[in-house]
Amino acid sequence: MSAPTGRIGALIAAQRRNQRRRLALSAAAGGVVAAASVGLLGLSGWFIAAAALAGGAGAAAAHAFNFLMPSAVIRLLAILRTGARYVERVSGHDAALHALARLRPEVFAIFATGRPGALLRASAGEVSSRLVQDIDALQILFIRLSAPWALATGATVAAALAWLAHPLAGLATVVSMAAAAAANGLLGLCLAAPAGREVQRAGGAFRARLAALEAAAPELKAYGLAGWAVHEVETAAGSLDRAAVRLSVAGGWMAASQAAITGLAVGATVIAAHGASTPLVALAALSAVTGVEAAGALAAAFRQGGAAHEAVLRLDELTPEPARAFGAHPRDTSLGIGLTGDILLPPARLAFVGPSGSGKTSLIERLIGLREPIPQEWRVGDADLCGVAPGAALPLFAYAAQDVRLLDGSVRDNLRLAAPGATDDDLWAALEDAAIAERVRASPDGLNMAVGSNGLKLSGGERRRLGLARAYLRSAPWLLLDEPTEGLDAVAEARVLERLDRRLSEKGQGLILISHRPGPVMLCERVIKLEMPVIGSAPACDAKRDLVA
Repeated sequence: MSAPTGRIGALIAAQRRNQRRRLALSAAAGGVVAAASVGLLGLSGWFIAAAALAGGAGAAAAHAFNFLMPSAVIRLLAILRTGARYVERVSGHDAALHALARLRPEVFAIFATGRPGALLRASAGEVSSRLVQDIDALQILFIRLSAPWALATGATVAAALAWLAHPLAGLATVVSMAAAAAANGLLGLCLAAPAGREVQRAGGAFRARLAALEAAAPELKAYGLAGWAVHEVETAAGSLDRAAVRLSVAGGWMAASQAAITGLAVGATVIAAHGASTPLVALAALSAVTGVEAAGALAAAFRQGGAAHEAVLRLDELTPEPARAFGAHPRDTSLGIGLTGDILLPPARLAFVGPSGSGKTSLIERLIGLREPIPQEWRVGDADLCGVAPGAALPLFAYAAQDVRLLDGSVRDNLRLAAPGATDDDLWAALEDAAIAERVRASPDGLNMAVGSNGLKLSGGERRRLGLARAYLRSAPWLLLDEPTEGLDAVAEARVLERLDRRLSEKGQGLILISHRPGPVMLCERVIKLEMPVIGSAPACDAKRDLVA
């Protein structure tokens, strides 16, 4: 298998260096396994044949035959093979598991902190599939590194033992092993690799489709589409099963070629050793068998290599290139709006209004790095946002999104995402300001109240207010709120807005707001109305009015 390239390949190479001691131990143990296996079977064949001949030659020959030494060596080789196999498996899998345990957070960090790019076009299920399934597939790149060492050691020992019968027998063994390795490589390249890649793609598609349908389960039930959803899952699972069958068929052809080459190897070795004693012929023949088996250790690497290669490609698709060197790391809190030429400083309050689809949410998502920025649309401090390093502007903002996402945990867990070191008093103060403290106090669990998967145990308005409380906990010069009162009744909205106005005044925070409702907009000094953009272009500013001079 060729070494992976690209950014994921670099991470894999780094983990191979980090795990080099475990991998070296696995390779050394694999070599011992191959040598002991060849020696064990070859010596066993020689011992059985020699003992049979001695027994057939009469009592004197049988008594003279030294069976203790071969027996002791056979037991030693059996112990060595068993122990080395254990060390090889444990050290190889230990290296792979340690590497994957470090790779997964590294890849997640790249996804989370890089420029959005392709990541925005992938579903949550697809991203999850790549972080779990595709990274799991990379273990073959660590576990099978011992296979070439096992092949080299097995070839050397098998050829040496066969050479004892006749030099041509040693040559026949080497040729057979080379043929087995070549056949495995060819079948792996032509059959197993394409099937493995398809298994990886189909597996990812199946998990992504399943996640999407699971997320839409209430709607599917409400519209009576459960049967359709089952059919969709069956279709995706069928594609995965067919790919798995093709991979199994490829494995079967590899096993069949291995068996055929083993038979030819035995025949060629026996013919080449013609004229040697029967025990040596048996030694040569069985050495050839285990030598070909050592070459077959590459079969698993070839069979699983396609899936690993596809996994690397799939991860690279969602992995942005390393960010170029950005010189801008803004320190001041001013914001420049390219649409109007305004320069804002906290505690300024600005509202964006306009019809759905006019780009209001995308505008502020570009500001905080959730979407690719547009040149000259925003300035952060003295720098164009496009020249600001990814994440460098984030400390300036506390964001409450329109689509609130909650962890399947407690109220405390969700609030502390914004402020891991917040005290319970801080949490209650934020809940009070978001007008949801009474709901949490009504629960016997208080801050430990479970919210369910993505806030399933809360109403839509409660989820929104919990997201608002979470934004309040982040200490930042600017508060970004996207439809903060959507879904609230008039009384709840009035309470939220009154407390928001008081909080902004007390803390001196600036506010950037998106809302379709007049109440929140009235908190803002300036309002910018966005027009519907031409497809593929940025939103346009239609009008600006100052509500407060």
